[in-house]
Amino acid sequence: MKGLFLVEPVVALYAFSSFLIYPLLQQYVYRRLWEELTNTTYPISDNTSRCTESGGNRSSHHEEVQRATSLFSLYTELFSTIPSLVVTLLLVAYSDRGGRKITIIMPLIGTLIYNLAFLTVSYFELNVYLLIGSSLLSSLFGGLGTFLGGCFAYIADLCEDGRQKTLRMAGLDMMIGLLAGVASISTGYFLRAAGFNWPIMTSVLCQCLILLYAIFILEETVKKTPANAVTLNESSQNSALKQMIYGFCKMFTTSSRRCRTILVLLMLLFVSFSFAYVGGISLMTLYELNKPLCWTEILIGYGSALSTTVFLVSFVGVFAFTHCGVPQLVIVLIGILSVASGMILLAFTKTTLLMFIVRVPMLLSIMPFPVLRSMMSKIISKSEQGALFACLSFLDSLTNNVSTAVFNSIYAATVSWYPGFIFLLSAGLCAIPLFIVGVLGVIGVDVEAEVKNPEEDGVEDENDNSPLIN
Repeated sequence: MKGLFLVEPVVALYAFSSFLIYPLLQQYVYRRLWEELTNTTYPISDNTSRCTESGGNRSSHHEEVQRATSLFSLYTELFSTIPSLVVTLLLVAYSDRGGRKITIIMPLIGTLIYNLAFLTVSYFELNVYLLIGSSLLSSLFGGLGTFLGGCFAYIADLCEDGRQKTLRMAGLDMMIGLLAGVASISTGYFLRAAGFNWPIMTSVLCQCLILLYAIFILEETVKKTPANAVTLNESSQNSALKQMIYGFCKMFTTSSRRCRTILVLLMLLFVSFSFAYVGGISLMTLYELNKPLCWTEILIGYGSALSTTVFLVSFVGVFAFTHCGVPQLVIVLIGILSVASGMILLAFTKTTLLMFIVRVPMLLSIMPFPVLRSMMSKIISKSEQGALFACLSFLDSLTNNVSTAVFNSIYAATVSWYPGFIFLLSAGLCAIPLFIVGVLGVIGVDVEAEVKNPEEDGVEDENDNSPLIN
């Protein structure tokens, strides 16, 4: 059977199964901790808000459970971060030689293990803290960063044209959003009708289907070692660690000083924006469970689905702005301002209607991610794409885990006096990527005009004639 060069189905089903689990996990932990800490059953209501049933005692219970759930998320991130980061670096960098499929298959196995553990804990009502151990085990196979790093490197292998690369990477983000939206809407009704076990089982079946597609149908893009990739020695026994280090060194040493400066600034921009955005977004569900909103699982599903429409709208934004010739830095700037404005409004939201409306200003918030990935990919030669996306995946995973841990710990400390403070902090941190955009604007970066693929001119190691110097 002839394989297919289509990684999109893998990303789509992975997004559906993952976002079927993410809202469930936080709600499951919240309910279990509620029962353990209050010695009462969790209040389930058909109303739009559970606060209508809450008395003074319940009010203090909300704060206590909010704090405990936030710390649970913190511990989960702390235990799984380091193994996931190490595996991401090794696998995605090794994919330049060993192939991209390993970076896709290994995280799928890890996710399947975690989902099976979640199903076991839920079905047999085991200690909820076993989920932290299963998260650690899953991280040994890589994580979301490994998976996305492999998928973006896979796309980079297939696309020669810069505009096509930007749009196809944005298309992956859009696909994540669309399927995540469908899963998020389904979660609330699924949970209300069948409890936790059946949605988790559905996610497990999806993961099995993805794994079979990735192993038997998805075609490999890396068939052999690139002709211009100089090895550390001619022996095939080179370790993945040596290959990783060499790939990173080559990525920065075979380009001009101006090119390296642009690459570093773009990476700092990517990391700082991701830190501010992910940190704030990661606490939206917990904020919705807290008073005065006290959302039910149905409302949480609709809210999550509306949030994921940003992927679709951001893709349309990237497509429209790119088609109209808008500079890529301007597209990034618009995305950052979208996040900052949405977070500021979110900090003062106290009603269900406003909680839905506040997502509108954030509809373009995903645009910077595919644009920045594409900009950096254009600077790097084709034989170094794995090293680049290994670095990006490492930084992305590290940033996401650290920001989630930091924001959860701050939320646990501030939830009793002002739950919305965390969103003001997220908006304030957007000043850092805005500053970096300003620096890039001042030095006159025009990636479309300046940056070239080194392979086009035979990899000019000295870069004497590179337009980046001029």
